[in-house]
Amino acid sequence: MTLPVIPAPATETSPDGTFVVRDDVAVVAQSAELSEVAARFVDDVQADAGFTLAGNPGITVMIDTAGLEEVAPVAGLRADGNEDADERYGLEVAGDGVRVWGATAEGVHRGLTTLRQLIAAHAHDGTAVLPATRIIDGPRFAWRGLSLDVVRTFHAPDEVRRVIDMLSLYKLNVLHLHLTDDQGWRVEVPSRPMLTEVGAKGAVGDRAGGYYTRDELAELVAYAAERFVTVVPEIDMPGHTTAVFSAYPELAPAELRSVDLGDGTSIPLNTFEPERPEIWAFVEDVLDAVIPQFPQSAYVHIGGDEAWGMPDEAHAAFVERAAALVRERGKRVVGWQEIARAAISSDEVVQYWLEPRQLESLDGDASSMVPSDLLPVLVEHMKKAAQDVPRAIAHGSRLIMSPTSRLYFDCPHAEPSSDPAQEELRRRVGLPFYTPVSIRGGIDWDPLEVTPEVTSDTQIAGVEAAIWCETITSQEDLEFMLLPRLPGAAEKAWSPNPTDWPDYATRLSHQSPTWRSREWTWFKSVEIDWS
Repeated sequence: MTLPVIPAPATETSPDGTFVVRDDVAVVAQSAELSEVAARFVDDVQADAGFTLAGNPGITVMIDTAGLEEVAPVAGLRADGNEDADERYGLEVAGDGVRVWGATAEGVHRGLTTLRQLIAAHAHDGTAVLPATRIIDGPRFAWRGLSLDVVRTFHAPDEVRRVIDMLSLYKLNVLHLHLTDDQGWRVEVPSRPMLTEVGAKGAVGDRAGGYYTRDELAELVAYAAERFVTVVPEIDMPGHTTAVFSAYPELAPAELRSVDLGDGTSIPLNTFEPERPEIWAFVEDVLDAVIPQFPQSAYVHIGGDEAWGMPDEAHAAFVERAAALVRERGKRVVGWQEIARAAISSDEVVQYWLEPRQLESLDGDASSMVPSDLLPVLVEHMKKAAQDVPRAIAHGSRLIMSPTSRLYFDCPHAEPSSDPAQEELRRRVGLPFYTPVSIRGGIDWDPLEVTPEVTSDTQIAGVEAAIWCETITSQEDLEFMLLPRLPGAAEKAWSPNPTDWPDYATRLSHQSPTWRSREWTWFKSVEIDWS
């Protein structure tokens, strides 16, 4: 029997019987530490399926480890640095009730997430007839996330909370906020007020800018933590710094360079210069202001990508010093794969995104879509990128897997929508430079197969999708590109078993009632027979 659950559980058995969930079935927490987890589950089921879950005991949650040894220990690294974390859980549906257990409150939360999906998928006319089942489950990788670009389009706190709700529903536990880039600056640094007074005003084109106040970020971080999601900040450097130079022109290079894209926009080719002391005073000010705003994160993402035209030695020197400053402040370092070109240590985490096939595309049809002045810059960068993963492995660093062709959600949707009204939106959003990706293409792969240098789960920190917002102008656009792709990323990050497409398509179809109830926008791909 296919359970309508994503990610697929590690183990599942299906005895005979059913249990009926109604409004009058209550949740009972057997220990005080589970009371908030249970209360949040009740609220979520109300939002997902309309059940109030108050009345007679029928769903019991408890701290217990029975049977959890059936699931292999998790691989990878936690964004919160909690080495004692345990997300494994058990879920048992029987004729006399439902029982959810785990070694930790987080494990129980993951089990209740599975139960949420079962209830929503089986809900009909005020009841949900759940089939009897026994699940013992746990994640394959510890780091399971989404990188959200809030620079090219600024997403207000309420929109980010909706994204956190999506992450929680699919057992994703990291929200990586891309807070700075050429187009804007989104986080307060009190000692550098022009970053928000000037640098935050912009976005792509004529879109409104903005930034998160310290109070707003504190609320977002707490909201995520309550759902066992860690928010990891990214301060992108030494490239992608035009917003900094707009706010503080004295930090800019003497000669500013850019490549005209021919459509009224350009790509800056400017970076921090590591030999200038004032640059490092700025970096320290930023780290000292940003790090305390993300207390749950053990990591700071320093970017390190696309430092166009920067000499290799200068790039390496910058990465090494920036990493040392992060470590001095008690945090660990994560960066895009280009940081592997520096003398990093095994403690640094390298985020893999540039695939060998992208270099091939620059030699083929995609080259016609790249301005002639930019093409040699990209080709040189891609040739260097081919050695990034081997270098990272040689350093002993672990990888976050974010291959562009599978996990960049700004790739256009390949298949049409079953709703003709969505076709104009499908044609508009997604970078045309990227090869369109189908829903099946998003799950028809394995993290060990995306690059030949990776041969074991022990080399992988985790799996993270990314959504970049050059073509995304609104909450509707954002959700249209996240759903139904986000569950597929969760499947790759959590489930240890190979994904069978017909089985997955059936499970995915059962997610849409929750999306309707939540009023989330989603792409109605013709690949799926939506419930």
